[in-house]
Amino acid sequence: MTLSKKAGWFLVAVGVWSWVIWPTFLKNIWADDRSWSDGPTGFFLVHLVLTTVSLTIGTAVGWLGIRGVRAGRRGHTDHAAPPDRDLIDSSR
Repeated sequence: MTLSKKAGWFLVAVGVWSWVIWPTFLKNIWADDRSWSDGPTGFFLVHLVLTTVSLTIGTAVGWLGIRGVRAGRRGHTDHAAPPDRDLIDSSR
């Protein structure tokens, strides 16, 4: 699969966005009165899981974007197959 440079940078931006937004969201949920009642409430736990999953997905997407940008810089092509030696030798 080939990833364009624009798509790679977009994925990096999505990863960064996730790491900017979700920790702030969790901080706000932590301070909410509905989050604690002799320990964490269901409200808090649901939002904790949501934040954890979102950060995991954001990290994976950002990592793929970084790999795509790096591969584009060095002209790397994973999808290109090496030439078949038998075909080259048989054409003589």
